[in-house]
Amino acid sequence: MNHPVTVVKCGGSPSIDRDAMCADIAALTAEGRRVVLVHGGAAEVDLLAGRLGVAQRRLTTPSGSSSRYTDPATLEVLQLALAGKVKPALVAALGRCGARAVGLTGMDGRTVTARRTAAHRAVLDGRTVMIRDDHNGRIRHVDPSLLTLLLEAGLVPVLSPPALAEDGGAVNVDADRTAAAVAAALGARRLVLLTGAPGVLADHRDESSLLPEYEVPDSGPVGDAAVGGMKAKLQAAREALLGSVAEVLVADGRVKNPVSAALAGAGTSVRLVAARATSGAAPLTTVGS
Repeated sequence: MNHPVTVVKCGGSPSIDRDAMCADIAALTAEGRRVVLVHGGAAEVDLLAGRLGVAQRRLTTPSGSSSRYTDPATLEVLQLALAGKVKPALVAALGRCGARAVGLTGMDGRTVTARRTAAHRAVLDGRTVMIRDDHNGRIRHVDPSLLTLLLEAGLVPVLSPPALAEDGGAVNVDADRTAAAVAAALGARRLVLLTGAPGVLADHRDESSLLPEYEVPDSGPVGDAAVGGMKAKLQAAREALLGSVAEVLVADGRVKNPVSAALAGAGTSVRLVAARATSGAAPLTTVGS
């Protein structure tokens, strides 16, 4: 009997111990666990962009959400950094620990398809402008067949953006939300989001304010803890839970055996609540302190 699937998302924080994570995943797969690793690599993208002289900018939507401005040059840098540096390093680290891993992007096998963002207004460098060359997109579909085939063969799929756009080209998609969509498509039991913090914090400046549980509404804002990169993780957690993933954990990627620790109860367990059960003043309820 196959073990339930666990999807692990490795954040882009340089503080995450990727070697420890890979050793932990290898040990879990040696026990017969089925694990898919999804990764980003914002720090590596920024580093390579700087070396190549490609300016990096952020787009802010009218609602306040921020994303990387993925113009054609940045899209090329992103593919080089993720598929050419981060992914081979993760595959090699898993291999050194005895796991058989295969590196993929969402484009391989049409695993992740997305709709490219059309022309839209955004705030760029303090000015509201019309953006027409942004190669960001929203995930439309995940085909789990290739991932399932690899898992059944005892391999660890290592997946990252970009996704395949409807026009056949590459499109950047958020790695946290990719992990959520993959977990839902695979019918995964758990999604573990590893980050450079102990989990979801009541005060993002105080690591001792870890929340063992955190509730997100099924629609609307995801709450006061949605600061910086945690906002995307909580949005991804909600999408996974709405996609019938049973458990979503936000956990510390800086520790030894980070995945095993999360599965044993470390970090924050994210729960889904109906939006009507929350008040307008506090769109999200926290449990524990």
